Amino acid sequence: MSTSSATSLVQLSHVTKSFEDGRDVVTDINIDIAQGSFVSLVGPSGCGKSTLLRMLAGLLQPTKGDILWLGSDHARPADLGFVFQDATLLPWASVSENVYLPLKLKEITREAAEPDIDAALERVGLGDAAAKLPHELSGGMAMRVSIARALVTEPPVLLMDEPFAALDELSREKLDDDLLTLWRELGWTVIFVTHSVYESVYLSERILVMGTDGDAAGKPGRIVADLPIDAPYPRGLAFRQCQSYFGHCRTVSSALRGETS
Repeated sequence: MSTSSATSLVQLSHVTKSFEDGRDVVTDINIDIAQGSFVSLVGPSGCGKSTLLRMLAGLLQPTKGDILWLGSDHARPADLGFVFQDATLLPWASVSENVYLPLKLKEITREAAEPDIDAALERVGLGDAAAKLPHELSGGMAMRVSIARALVTEPPVLLMDEPFAALDELSREKLDDDLLTLWRELGWTVIFVTHSVYESVYLSERILVMGTDGDAAGKPGRIVADLPIDAPYPRGLAFRQCQSYFGHCRTVSSALRGETS
């Protein structure tokens, strides 16, 4: 059963982003994302997935079109969380200090922030690693710290840009499972960028496949398919091994190749 609400959270209408020389990075993006949903953006390198995610985060502004958040004041959520492909931890700071950073920027004292830091670390399974330094962590642990730092402000929306791409397959699968658990428990809206068809199908309720107009480099990215994944949650090894999973993977792969059913 889906955990998402039918209530729209954000709408993108004819959104285009151009380079300074006038060439489009992405063009005419029209999507409506539901509150509480888990949506993945999948596509080849250079198709504009990260650009689109950064526009949602407010790190980039559209050249044309509108991004409309559908809260009471149409404002982007103030505590929107963003997890990058690299963990980007401060190497001289402990795990707990890295997680504290967003609250520190809000001028919340360390003493007042301590319960939230502890809770965030417990949620990602690092309750006993607060004093460690980044060089003492595995890649998977470092990414968990990055996720804890993003969720310490209890954001309603979590944007993730290929967060597990550099990890080995077992670590990646474990973090996928942990992410789904957190999503279902905390009621986030998650927008997740990945190159992996298999990961996108495993995680998502909906996959937006991005591509370009033709094979030539420099062509603008666009949405070429909008695919629902109707498998129930929770998911696990049984889903990864079932025919429904492989069928969805074939459908996404076909869309990436530009094939239509």
